[in-house]
Amino acid sequence: MQKNTIQVEFLGTGTSQGVPVIGCKCKVCTSTNPRDKRLRTSIAIKCGKTQIVIDSGPDFRQQILRSSVVNLDALLFTHEHKDHIAGMDDVRAFNYINQKPVDVFCTENVLTALTREYHYVFDEFFKYPGIPQVNVNIIQGDATFIIGDLQITPIEVMHYKLPVLGFRIDNFTYITDANYISETELEKVKGTEVLVLNALRIEKHISHFNLDEALELIKRINPKQAYLTHLSHLMGEHEEVEKLLPSNVSIGYDGLTLSL
Repeated sequence: MQKNTIQVEFLGTGTSQGVPVIGCKCKVCTSTNPRDKRLRTSIAIKCGKTQIVIDSGPDFRQQILRSSVVNLDALLFTHEHKDHIAGMDDVRAFNYINQKPVDVFCTENVLTALTREYHYVFDEFFKYPGIPQVNVNIIQGDATFIIGDLQITPIEVMHYKLPVLGFRIDNFTYITDANYISETELEKVKGTEVLVLNALRIEKHISHFNLDEALELIKRINPKQAYLTHLSHLMGEHEEVEKLLPSNVSIGYDGLTLSL
């Protein structure tokens, strides 16, 4: 049986402040190149009839409106930081379209944050009309799980001292907000043909891979193609940084679409 094509759409490729940064007049923030404009990091994945989104940050509504996403079977969260969960309220539109709750997949830590931030969604005694409807599915350790036509393997990485999940789907792996990956978890990434990995800036950072660290890890994994995401304005202009990269590495940009 022929496998369905996996389509990946980069909804956002920027760090927590996005690019441009409010009030900044640096050459990246004032660039006229559309590829230097970055909303908060998120991707959409489609396979067959199944469509999911990984992370819904503050720009979620804007991202969906300009994307090809017309359905949402599930929303996955990598971790609980605000730039990755702040847009969950907007799943209400998909509740209306599909006349059912949206499945949410996350860890217990993320659920704690969602319950705090969206208390009105999880209130057991008072359900205000029109609030988002979600079905929460807790990701259990490193157990592979299935959403429609997608088989997904979680990969635990570290964002300084905070555990964060990356996800592998077939020969595609997505890792954001990381500065350390154990050898055990790297084993799950081996054989990946297309890798998306965070690279915040040129200089070293306490909780994100910088450019050199990301490139070193990509060299170890040796995918056919890698894309950098979660970039800050401190990385530099898109066109200039591209010149520094190996032939199998590119900078991801908002709106980039891959067919795997």
